[in-house]
Amino acid sequence: MRILLVEDHLELSRWVGRALEKARYTVERSLNGADADARLATERYDLVILDLSLARLDGLEVLRRLRARGNRTPVLIVTARAEVSDRVRGLDLGADDYLAKPFEIDELEARVRALLRRSQAGGDNRPACGDLVLDPAGRAFELAGERLALTPREFAVLESLVLRAGKAVAKDHLHERLFTLESDSRPDAIEVYVHRLRRKLAGSRVRIVTLRGLGYLLEEARP
Repeated sequence: MRILLVEDHLELSRWVGRALEKARYTVERSLNGADADARLATERYDLVILDLSLARLDGLEVLRRLRARGNRTPVLIVTARAEVSDRVRGLDLGADDYLAKPFEIDELEARVRALLRRSQAGGDNRPACGDLVLDPAGRAFELAGERLALTPREFAVLESLVLRAGKAVAKDHLHERLFTLESDSRPDAIEVYVHRLRRKLAGSRVRIVTLRGLGYLLEEARP
């Protein structure tokens, strides 16, 4: 599942992002409201974790614009603002839940799971490609009906690819999902994980294609 974390406190953003990634979510970080609004206007996410006190564009305005576009992506507001009026306005604008700072990471993860379960309750919306299916609730992949054994980083790469199945995913994008800003790893490190995934997908109805200069693409393999 793909989460947009909108938090302008860099250390807090890194801490929350690492915890969610450890729980096998794909996390993209945004440090200001204008950037978050631009991403939400063009990209698809399964959940938004939104701070209110943001630079360049207030979090409530980001939320208002999101709902004005008809986007029903679940939104969890996480903020230090203690005023009841801010909570009420956020919920009135379409937020799905509200968590005050400071908070325990276990509670944040529990609220994330609850919101994702609620959004999936309307039907089987599991991302899939060929005989590969992502189970968002179980944070696992099934291949031809069998659970696919993956390391956390293999899972992160495959999740990024299946969420954009049929579209090119840049190597730099995958590298950003796997490694922290402090890491001295090179984007070429992604090739190691792609190679491992190809071996695990061998013989199935799905394959990873290398697009030179663009990245990788997950597609259904033709007979």
